[in-house]
Amino acid sequence: MVPHLITALNGPINELEQRILESMPAIERWFRLEWMEHTPPFYSSVDIRNAGFKLAPVDTNLFPGGFNNLNPETLPLAVQAAMAAIEKICPEAKNLLLVPEAHTRNTFYLANIATLIRIFNQAGLNVRLGSLDPAITGPTQLALADGGSLTLEPLQRTRGRLGLKDFDPCTILLNDDLSAGIPAVLQNLHEQYLLPPLHAGWALRRKHQHFKAYEEVAKKFAKLMGMDPWLINPMFSHLDGLDFASGEGLDALQAQTDALLTKVRRKYKEYGINEKPFVIVKADTGSQGRCITTVRDAKDLETLGLKRGEQACRLPDGQPVNAVLIQEGVATYERVNEAVAEPVVYMMDRYVVGGFYRVHAERGVDENLNAPGSSYVPLAFAESTQLPRPGAKPGASAPNRFYMYGVIARLAMLAASYELEATDPDAEVYA
Repeated sequence: MVPHLITALNGPINELEQRILESMPAIERWFRLEWMEHTPPFYSSVDIRNAGFKLAPVDTNLFPGGFNNLNPETLPLAVQAAMAAIEKICPEAKNLLLVPEAHTRNTFYLANIATLIRIFNQAGLNVRLGSLDPAITGPTQLALADGGSLTLEPLQRTRGRLGLKDFDPCTILLNDDLSAGIPAVLQNLHEQYLLPPLHAGWALRRKHQHFKAYEEVAKKFAKLMGMDPWLINPMFSHLDGLDFASGEGLDALQAQTDALLTKVRRKYKEYGINEKPFVIVKADTGSQGRCITTVRDAKDLETLGLKRGEQACRLPDGQPVNAVLIQEGVATYERVNEAVAEPVVYMMDRYVVGGFYRVHAERGVDENLNAPGSSYVPLAFAESTQLPRPGAKPGASAPNRFYMYGVIARLAMLAASYELEATDPDAEVYA
């Protein structure tokens, strides 16, 4: 199944698909050389938008929470990637402590944790769950939708190590994005591997730093391919010091939005695209799909400011948004069962391990789909993305389409690796 592109403007992306397939050996060698210099994030997922004339990542998550949405047939890829990742980090690893989100009892999220446990069990590790929730004071059973259960246990900190009762892990895997801050229990763990590192969490991470790194990666890749990096790179700017409640900084936000819309218009004119450009204004930190607004005219931000003033948009930890990313909007012209859809690609270590379509029947092509009411369709990635079919007509082959998505997702993952190196507070320790 290749989801139908409903736009006639799919020529450039079909050309990009063709070029990527023809350049596959050069691309894989390029990635290989990059990974000799940089360390991939332990796991990641990337939201991609395909506008027909442009294909770009719009979000990169370093604490992916949807492994349960992958096609079960792709799980062997995840197991192999987990083995490779653990072998690099701690070859003698026996015990893995998995730390899920502190207060989530959502059955879909728990299914994600159960899938992660299965992957790491099959990769040869004993896995137990340690909870950041202070209400968990002893082993606690949580029911799963399939009739199974998970056991959460209270974390135990002894000097420089973190574990559970009678369980001393070599590696700790976080599946909490730390948007509510960094708990004391996770700080100064110098004797164990903490994955991802603390500065990958939203307590410290900023989206504009990621897209700055992605811009650098996209330019390098575009040079290799002999193409315009704009075709795979969403332009952006960012702004700090906002106060939506009082309107402080709103003038600067309007000016930056207007400047970005002007740049996008120029590109649309260059490529003969007869569509009205838009930008997405979103919190510069993780907002779990909240506080995301589509803007087609900078004047619209005046009413946005008033609305936000009445009910200020807040981050998951309750803080108001005071810094935003202003990102070139990339429409999605893909459909699954007539509903708007966007591909999400999942990776572990440097490998694509699967993906799915995020589908939302009530959202438009220019809106955020990571919202209540979305559903997930894993069918699209049923076939391996690593076995494209050279010679197939562009736009007609599922493995070719998804190989291309895998390439874009890996560019975003490489950008995350650049980003984490640039923002590492302990970089001098390892130098």
